[in-house]
Amino acid sequence: MDREQEDMQFLGLFDIYLESYKIIFNFRRIFSKITLAFILPLSLILLAHIEVSDFILSSIIHTELYRDRFPEGTYQYAKLSERLSSEFAVLLLVKFVYFTFFLIFSLLSTSAVVYTVASVYTRRDVTFAKVMSVVPKVWKRLMVTFLCAFLVYVLYSLVVVLTIILWSFSIKHADFVDSLFFLAIMIFYIVGFVYTIVVWELASVISVLEDIKGFEAMTKSRNLIKGKMWIAVVIFFKLHFAKFTIQILFENIVVDTESSFGILGRLGIGFLCLLMLFKVFLFGLVIQTVIYFVCKSYHHENIDKSSLSDHLEVYLGEYVPLMAKDVQLEQFRV
Repeated sequence: MDREQEDMQFLGLFDIYLESYKIIFNFRRIFSKITLAFILPLSLILLAHIEVSDFILSSIIHTELYRDRFPEGTYQYAKLSERLSSEFAVLLLVKFVYFTFFLIFSLLSTSAVVYTVASVYTRRDVTFAKVMSVVPKVWKRLMVTFLCAFLVYVLYSLVVVLTIILWSFSIKHADFVDSLFFLAIMIFYIVGFVYTIVVWELASVISVLEDIKGFEAMTKSRNLIKGKMWIAVVIFFKLHFAKFTIQILFENIVVDTESSFGILGRLGIGFLCLLMLFKVFLFGLVIQTVIYFVCKSYHHENIDKSSLSDHLEVYLGEYVPLMAKDVQLEQFRV
């Protein structure tokens, strides 16, 4: 990262992309190892979940259709109902296992990439061995921040759902005004959802580089992202649109056995989807960290590189997070 911190506040959308690409390209060896260790398994978990879930859902639909051929109360109907319950239980188990492993590798990937980018920023040597020694200790902090963000999202969703329920009881016949009100609620919910995710992503970087986590990191992220929110939102939509497109491509061509592509064609497209997916994951994590330094620069919060470098060191086998007093140094003049 060749730019000085004072200059980073002026980075626009394209400049952030370019800066992230330069970091990955110039340090492609360490990022390749991080990808193989964490991001590739993360991508495989996501694609495998799509494949397995589709297979189980197809089996559930087939069982339901076959059960409907028999009247209720018959032996065949009861046996198929038991089979249907078992299939639903398997689906829930698959979802739980997927979510658990996806979350673990997501937090590990974030820890590794943020630590590496911060090391690049301080112009200090970083090795994969150092990354591996730091990551297991940092991801626990990220877990606390994730749980706090998840709690905020759940409470926010409950408020929106209760509002919709109470509103539905208050109307007798839906009209154009009611439709507009429902549309406004849904827009409000989507805006709040995107805002929560954007704040949580920056809070994850803060949890790695500063001595705060959880709700404190979320509050710090909310204040820090002011002034750069639109850039963060645009990046959020672009990255998630790319992930969504890759998943749709994988599901419609690779998972769908009735697609016009042969086995070799489906395998080739599946490999291409995997390749694109882990590149998007890596690029997105690097961008998150770059945005952190951009926001710090925008708010004139100087980070002393020597202090940051000291706290990125492994001290007696323990990771020492960046103290708030080291981050919140005096503001510099532009």
